[in-house]
Amino acid sequence: MLTDAQIDAFITDGFVKVEGAFSAETAAAGREILWRETGCDPDDPATWTQPVIRLWDHAEEPFQRAVTAPVLLEAYDQLVGPGRWLPRKSLGSWPIRFPSPEPPGDAGWHVDVSFQGDADVNDFLSWRVNVFSKGRALLMLFLFSDVGPDDAPTRIRVGSHQRLAAVLRPFGEEGTTMFDLHEFYADCDDLPEVAATGKAGDVYLCHPFLIHAAQPNLTGRPKFMAQPPLLSREPCVLDRPDGAYSPVEQAIRAGLELGVER
Repeated sequence: MLTDAQIDAFITDGFVKVEGAFSAETAAAGREILWRETGCDPDDPATWTQPVIRLWDHAEEPFQRAVTAPVLLEAYDQLVGPGRWLPRKSLGSWPIRFPSPEPPGDAGWHVDVSFQGDADVNDFLSWRVNVFSKGRALLMLFLFSDVGPDDAPTRIRVGSHQRLAAVLRPFGEEGTTMFDLHEFYADCDDLPEVAATGKAGDVYLCHPFLIHAAQPNLTGRPKFMAQPPLLSREPCVLDRPDGAYSPVEQAIRAGLELGVER
C-alpha cells in the first residue's frame, strides 16, 4: 500500500500520512458516540467548558472498522513486518480538544513510553522507553474530525526519531522515562516542525521514537483524534543475521549509524 518513496520518508522523517484510510461515514459514526460521552452538545458551544476532555478506550464498531482498515493492515506489515505486531480492535485514549482560552496543561514535547519496567501499572508517566522500542511498534494518530491549522493539530519534530535512538542507546534494556529526556526535547528545537493536519479518516503512522506535542485549540473546531499505539510482539532486533530489518528498525539503525539496508 505504501510506495518505496513513502517508506523511505518514514525512515528519514519518522512518519507517513495515509489519506482516507477509513471513510468519513465511519468517522462521523465514531464522533456521535464520543459526543454523547463528553456530555457536550455539538450544536451549543456554551457547553464546551473545558479545553480538553479525555475519554478512554473505545471498541465500538466504527472504531474497530477504522483500526482494521485493509490499507492500514497492509501498512502495518510494511512498516513493522508481518507477524511482528499485535492486532487491535480499539483506539485507545481520546484527548478531545475544544476551543478555549485556557491552557490544556499537556502541550509539552515528549516521546510516548512503551513498557512498565518497575513502575506501578497505573503510573503511566513512570513507564519507560528503550532503544529496542520494547512494547511499541508504532505511534498512530487517527483523525476522526477534519483538522486544519487552527484546530490544534499535533506538532511533529521531523527526524527526531533517529536522534532519539542515539540518546537511548546508553540506557540499554532498562531504558528511561519520558521526563528524563527533557534536555533532549530542547535539543530538537533546530529540527523542522510540521502539523498533523488532514481530513476525517486520515491516519498518521509514526515511528515510536518520534517527538511530538499537543497544542491549545484557541479558535478552531472541536478536534477528535485517537492516538493508540500499535503494540509489538517483541522488541526491535538491531542485528538480524538475515538483514530483514523493518523500516522501524532501519530508522533506529540509521540513528545509531549502523546503516540502512533496503
